[in-house]
Formats: sequence, structure tokens, C-alpha cells
Amino acid sequence: MENASKSLAEEYRRLGGRRIAVIDDNIGSSRDWDGDPAEAKKFWSERIASLPDRERRDVETFLPSINDESGEPGSDSVP
Repeated sequence: MENASKSLAEEYRRLGGRRIAVIDDNIGSSRDWDGDPAEAKKFWSERIASLPDRERRDVETFLPSINDESGEPGSDSVP
């Protein structure tokens, strides 16, 4: 089953978004260390950042995590 949060996260990533999920003590957020391309930045600002906190955190849980074991956040490859 597809959900709205997952769809938003996937579209953001498809646009080149580079934010990384940071979940610490069950509190989620995201970090933008590398900067986003203009289209992804606009999408984040208009469609995700404007969401209520809980809904935005739901989207962030579908982003690549800083805790990924691949050695590089956001990497889809296996080490």
C-alpha cells in the first residue's frame, strides 16, 4: 500500500533531493549537508516543510538514514 508520506519522499528524491534522515531517541528530523538542486529545494519548501510537524517527520522517515550501514548516507549500494 502506498502512502502520502512515502510518495512525497520518493518524489523529493527523484528530483535530486539530498536530505538525510536523522533519528535519535525516536525523534526524527532531516539534515541538508550537501544542498539540494533548485527543483528539489523548491519541492521540499512548498510540499514538505509546510506540513505539520508530525506529517513532516513521517516524510523524513522515508528518506535515506544517516544510520544506514552502507557507509554513505543515501547510498543504495551494498558495502
